[in-house]
Amino acid sequence: MQLYFAPTSPFVRKVVVTLHETGQIDDVEMVSATGTPLDSTKMPTSQNPLGKIPTLVRPEGPALFDSRVICRFLDERAEGGLYPDARIWEVLTLEALADGIMEAAVLMVYESRCRPDDMVYDFWVEGQWTKISRALDVLNTRWISHLAGPLDMGQIAVGCALGYLDFRHGDRDWRQGRDALARWNIRFAARPSMQATRPE
Repeated sequence: MQLYFAPTSPFVRKVVVTLHETGQIDDVEMVSATGTPLDSTKMPTSQNPLGKIPTLVRPEGPALFDSRVICRFLDERAEGGLYPDARIWEVLTLEALADGIMEAAVLMVYESRCRPDDMVYDFWVEGQWTKISRALDVLNTRWISHLAGPLDMGQIAVGCALGYLDFRHGDRDWRQGRDALARWNIRFAARPSMQATRPE
């Protein structure tokens, strides 16, 4: 299999953490792909017409995307148990919440990276951060007991989302007022799979 990736993408990191956690990292060839919504010339557009990463090419069928589809496939392939039947709706919802944080955080980056300075819309950027902030508050309260449970894909997604906030939006200090989530993140970020995939 081939995984089209960029090491700074939080969605790619979620897939690579899953590969580590399910013992499949050596089954995948990593293929570098970089770009933005304005320039997809170096993205895997033949495999994924959206021109986005991660994209997983497999010998037995069409390429898979996005990260949620890839992670579900990899977990089933390895019988990893990251989507347990007994908690499936909670796991899928938590994964969607974390992915929403990542989407908003990436859009904040693109707003300044893809627009001229005089066209950056600060109110829109703050609107994205408001969504992130609400989600973090809910993680700190409603979801903290789930995060403390057995490893699942929801936890992996949250760990990658928080790592991306540190990487791209560290000045926002997401930990302020969210002590329970911050404590959980210290433990989760120490996992070997998270250490091996830290963005540089």
